[in-house]
Amino acid sequence: MTSLSQTDVRRSCTVLSSTGLIRLITEIDDNGSIPTRALTRTLTGIPATQRRQALIQARTLGLVRNRHGAGLDLTPAGTELADIYDAMARWARHHSFPAPVCDFTSRVQHTLALLTAPAALVSENTNDGFEAAPSVCAASTGDLAGPRDLLHQWVRAHQNPDTDADDELAA
Repeated sequence: MTSLSQTDVRRSCTVLSSTGLIRLITEIDDNGSIPTRALTRTLTGIPATQRRQALIQARTLGLVRNRHGAGLDLTPAGTELADIYDAMARWARHHSFPAPVCDFTSRVQHTLALLTAPAALVSENTNDGFEAAPSVCAASTGDLAGPRDLLHQWVRAHQNPDTDADDELAA
């Protein structure tokens, strides 16, 4: 099993932290298939360009598929990503990260951002695990290993070996 570089992790987290993508994947996971024409009603508050971009990203990454008569449905990769988003949100909620009251999407986005923090910021000698990230005071990075490992496994499993990870995730 190959390890991911910090650049791979950063690029993956950037792509996977798109508000539209998080909302699309979790909406389908929570409520089932979405008719393509119902995306505007389902993903309220997201501009049309971001909804389109999220759909393009989801299709490019192999997260959704069109099912005749049912609309958009998650692929196995999409279901796995939804589980990762849930694990990140649970971790963030447990640690009141980034704030005690916060929405699901923000919790996932902030946790993904935390996973991109350079290893040099991690200190074994501090309670919070980060010297340069005071907003993470309540968060113990030890149990962040679970969501991090899930993310790394997902990226490794769904990275196309014929293309560079940058090309696949940047789409």
